[in-house]
Order: sequence, then C-alpha cells, then structure tokens
Amino acid sequence: MRVPCKIVAETLELLRQKIQPGVTTSALDQIAEKHASKSNAVPAFKGYSGYPFSLCCSVNDQVVHGFPTTEELRPGDIVSIDFGVVYDGFYGDAAITLAVGSVSNDALMLIKVTEEALYKGIEKATARNNLSDISAAVQAHAEKSGFSVVREFVGHGIGRSLHESPQVPNFGKPGRGVKLKPGMVLAIEPMINQKGPGVKVLSDGWTAVTLDGGLSAHFEHTVAITENGPEILTVFS
Repeated sequence: MRVPCKIVAETLELLRQKIQPGVTTSALDQIAEKHASKSNAVPAFKGYSGYPFSLCCSVNDQVVHGFPTTEELRPGDIVSIDFGVVYDGFYGDAAITLAVGSVSNDALMLIKVTEEALYKGIEKATARNNLSDISAAVQAHAEKSGFSVVREFVGHGIGRSLHESPQVPNFGKPGRGVKLKPGMVLAIEPMINQKGPGVKVLSDGWTAVTLDGGLSAHFEHTVAITENGPEILTVFS
C-alpha cells in the first residue's frame, strides 16, 4: 500500500503548490487526474457510487465531497482537498485543508487545530489500543480549542477497497471498539467545524455543508498499525 499512498501524497503536494487566488478547483481536479495517470494509478473517487470527479474540493462551509467547479478561488477562502488512488489493487487516501491567500486568524486556527487533531488520533493508532482511543483523542483536541466535530462522516479501514471496516469516528469515549492489531490500515480523517457540528447534504447528493454557515476543515492520512507504532503512509517526503 505504500505505492498508492505515495502517489496520493505526491499529488496533494502538487496541488498545495497550485493553491492561490484565481485558481479553479476544476483545474486542480485535472492536475490530480493527470498525475495519477502518469503514475500508472487510477483515481479512486471517480465513478465511486457515481461520484463524477477525481478530486473532492470543499470550500469554506463545505465539509466534504464538494464538486470541483470553474469558479475561481478568492483570497480568504479555505479549501479542503481529498484524493485517493488505486494501484495494483490497493488504495491510498488522504486530505489537506489549505488557505487561499491571506485568511482570517479564525480560519488559520481551525486549519491548525484540525491537523493537530489528526496527529493526536494517529498517536493512539497503536497495537493493543482500542479503536475509540483514536476517536476520543481527536474529539478532545478539537473541542478544547472551541471547535466541534462532525458526526455524520467518519474515517475507515482501507486496503483492497476504498472503504473497509472498521469505521473510525472522530468522537467517542476511549477504551471501546475493536482492538488494534499490526497489519491493520486505517484512513483517519477529522472533519472539524468552526461553529456547530451539524451538517446537511446539498441537492447534488454529495456536497456536505455546515448547517450554520461556519467554516469546516478536513485532514486525512492513511496509517498502518505496526509493532513499532503507527506508520503514516501518505506523508510527503
């Protein structure tokens, strides 16, 4: 799984370098698809349950599964980019949230805390811990900073399928759920809201937005559980 995860990490780094006012998320989608093709991989999302794009691009109050569009990104926007590929029958999946130009301090703090919450969760992805130890760590870090955790969407196991058991919520009490074992691979992905946790799905059947119009951020890594602790497979190096 290191190969598809490396391709995902490379793609997200390419996209990170392209983020600036005036860029369209449709252009980002094309860049991602081309890099996957160049790497002999197939975008994991395109065609998945009918999803029509290679990339999920969620801007400002969009939580996840936003459609790429021809609308230009503006200074002050934040954009969450989620990408996955399949290579030789195995999947990789990761997400980042990026600032477009100069953004508010509140937006910067939301991005910072969401990424930190991801790593707090990853720290608990160790053999013999319970699955909910990850969830509790994410929730505690987000909420102590004054933000809220999305309940409707969760992380997941990943391997020969994009979404496998177990689900990995970003909330809950520690010490519950399956025991983690070496060889398991999880996509851990906090989705954190600036205001309340409520979300709704728009009429396109995919795009989830915050109920109160507050900003939302999303970070994700594919993480392998090993005897020596968690190994982040989608880190760019």
